[in-house]
Amino acid sequence: MVEVMLSRFVVSARDGDLRLAERPLPPAGEGSHAERDRPRLEVHTERRYQTHLGFGGAFTEAAATVWQGLPGAARDQLVRDYFDPVHGHGYTLGRVHMNSCDFSLGHYAHVEQADDFALESFSIERDRQALLPFLRAARRAAGRPLRILASPWSPPAWMKTNRRMDDGGRLKPECRAAWAQCYVRFIRAYEAEGVPIWGVSVQNEPAAHQRWDSCLYSAEEERDFVRDHLGPALRDAGLGDVKIVIWDHNRDLMVERANVVYSDPVAAAYVWGTGFHWYGPEDFDRVQQVHDAWPDKHLLFTEGCQEGGPHTGEWAVGERYARNVIADLNRWTVGWIDWNLLLDERGGPNHVGNYCNAPILADTARGALMHQSAFWVLGHFARFIQPGARRVLTDASERIDTTAFANPDGTVAVVASNPHDEALRLALGIDGEWTAADLPPRSIATFVTEAA
Repeated sequence: MVEVMLSRFVVSARDGDLRLAERPLPPAGEGSHAERDRPRLEVHTERRYQTHLGFGGAFTEAAATVWQGLPGAARDQLVRDYFDPVHGHGYTLGRVHMNSCDFSLGHYAHVEQADDFALESFSIERDRQALLPFLRAARRAAGRPLRILASPWSPPAWMKTNRRMDDGGRLKPECRAAWAQCYVRFIRAYEAEGVPIWGVSVQNEPAAHQRWDSCLYSAEEERDFVRDHLGPALRDAGLGDVKIVIWDHNRDLMVERANVVYSDPVAAAYVWGTGFHWYGPEDFDRVQQVHDAWPDKHLLFTEGCQEGGPHTGEWAVGERYARNVIADLNRWTVGWIDWNLLLDERGGPNHVGNYCNAPILADTARGALMHQSAFWVLGHFARFIQPGARRVLTDASERIDTTAFANPDGTVAVVASNPHDEALRLALGIDGEWTAADLPPRSIATFVTEAA
């Protein structure tokens, strides 16, 4: 037996104070054949799959406003904890809303003037108050480019059939060309502010009639808007390298949406990939089905959070993240974007009271950060799976949820989640070399090999 040469063994657990804690490396000589019977985890680095873009979170007006209200040291700590590639998670992805979303302080649009088809009133002045300073601080902490996805929750009210930004409604046919030009204006305006936009989604949750900012698109409407308006508008503006992401909604109906859009060769040529969220059933097989049907198109997780309040201190929230990140990555997802980077202790602000959890909550009275279970769990992936890594084959016992990536620097990062109430003795094999490690109850661990 040859021992796996590990350089790091990092653990977080529900019980005790293990939070991205460096643990002693497994002793030499552990991992016998007897111990490999159950549970076990084998990694085969010669079998390689998708290339990883990175992890990230959403810059909402709510998150930016809470961040801006913190003391300077806490503001610096937050962007460092998320974006610093050495001392933090090293996030490389982000998402920002075009016009308002529910996690804004109220409704607003970048073109407020009714019937302004020439977009003469277009302005991002409101974004300059909090959103753009937050984005620029994150870029400084990262010290490298961030891929920012811009997503609209609703066109301006005057462009919609219900003349409201909330309560669903649809984009008026006569407003499609002007709305497509709004994306062009937004991208150029953000670029001028020092925040390049990497991609846009057509519409956040286009099948959801929400009491907050929302707009409905059928699959055919989304296809036609991309084919006839958005794609050509970006191309003609010299922005053809900006990625277009469709769907941006739950897994359950993503296959049907992808099939309609990608079956049109003109529309498909403009589209980089399919975005999806986690609300509703955990239909992970639907992610795999989209890849199997359209392997040349990318898959990007674009939103997920624990709904129904802040859920302060609940370990189960982090376990939901672990389960979803692992399952999505193992089904060809190239990047994973969380929802709000920061919220207050209520899980807001939210202008319709749709309070949620965030990986970091702010104690606004004390001006302090409260790191939640999702933060520690996401760190087990984001800190060790590098942009440009390739997913590799894993074969694990049913009791272990796991994924593994071969990094550009020659290391291999293996993430294993133990969602059970008892400790597990894990036999870990990488390319025929073995070791063993103990996983505490309700824990997640990351193993990193020495560079090859």
